[in-house]
Amino acid sequence: MTQSRTKNTKDTPSQTTENKNKINPERKMAFESLPPHMRENMTDEEIELFLYAKEWPESMFKKFDEFIFTK
Repeated sequence: MTQSRTKNTKDTPSQTTENKNKINPERKMAFESLPPHMRENMTDEEIELFLYAKEWPESMFKKFDEFIFTK
């Protein structure tokens, strides 16, 4: 009898981030265009989310609300 193993989705970074070897040029340009004081105040996790996350958490939208335009 074999046991079926379920994959723990919390441990799979691909669920939340894209391939870290491939930076999206538009995201890199957006990051570089942020004012220096904002970039300097970002944590390593926030930078990673900014550059690679498929979806941002609500906290990121709040942090960058002056730079995000909605339709």
